[in-house]
Amino acid sequence: MKSTFAVRTMRAGELELALEWARQEGWNPGIDDAPAFEQADASGFFIGAVGEVPVGCISVVKYGEAFAFLGLYMVHPEFRGRGYGKALWNKGMASAGHRVIGLDGVVAQQENYRRVGFEAAYRTVRYGGIPKMLDTGAKTIEVSAVTQERLQHLLRYDAGIFPGLRYTFLSSWCGAPEKRKSVVVESGGKIRGYGTIRRCFIGHKIGPLFADDSDTAAALLNALLAATKGGPVYMDVPEDNIEAIKLAEALGLSPVFETARMYRGGTPEMKLDRIFAVTTLELG
Repeated sequence: MKSTFAVRTMRAGELELALEWARQEGWNPGIDDAPAFEQADASGFFIGAVGEVPVGCISVVKYGEAFAFLGLYMVHPEFRGRGYGKALWNKGMASAGHRVIGLDGVVAQQENYRRVGFEAAYRTVRYGGIPKMLDTGAKTIEVSAVTQERLQHLLRYDAGIFPGLRYTFLSSWCGAPEKRKSVVVESGGKIRGYGTIRRCFIGHKIGPLFADDSDTAAALLNALLAATKGGPVYMDVPEDNIEAIKLAEALGLSPVFETARMYRGGTPEMKLDRIFAVTTLELG
């Protein structure tokens, strides 16, 4: 009897499989991404399977009632060209309902996304390499570890920059010091910026890196880079944030990859001048 193809919500352990596929595609996800991703929206991750054999995946993570982000869209190379990708796409898009949907599209796929209603908002450039510490006035800015006490303030700060509420995700992302390092700058009882660095299959990635100004971002970067012990570091920088590009270049990093941030249903208002590195290309 021939097995049939179906799309369903991911089961336990299947997100790890999807991230392994992403690693094989050269996307270099974080080693410990799965638990925090699941906390973002466990209902937003889908597997396409032939019988019991997973062959493709997509995620459409919902942030509140107005915004969703599409990522992890792929079909295993052995099963491409059979229409499975379209079925995954349709299921994922339907799950977003009326929400504005964002994604980070690689250059080769951007025209395809335009055909189905997505419009480019800005380019995101991945900078990578062996970084050097920044020699700036940022050294006088005090940087602290993110603690449970600071987390509520951090969540409110993030909500003023990211286009959707992501309290559950960030509580897991920034509240797991054994898996990633998160730091924050406060002044007068108010947060001026925060950032996270995480281990990836190759080196480390910094994201998010949100800050009120470039000096605060530089102070956060110096604190985060202390966790790398000399390995390569990557950060996905919105090209429209000129100060962020300058910081990446001052670190000695070079462009290695680019995507376009694209939206369907309208472009959310975002303070790009405060986004020095996006959180992830998978979840926004």
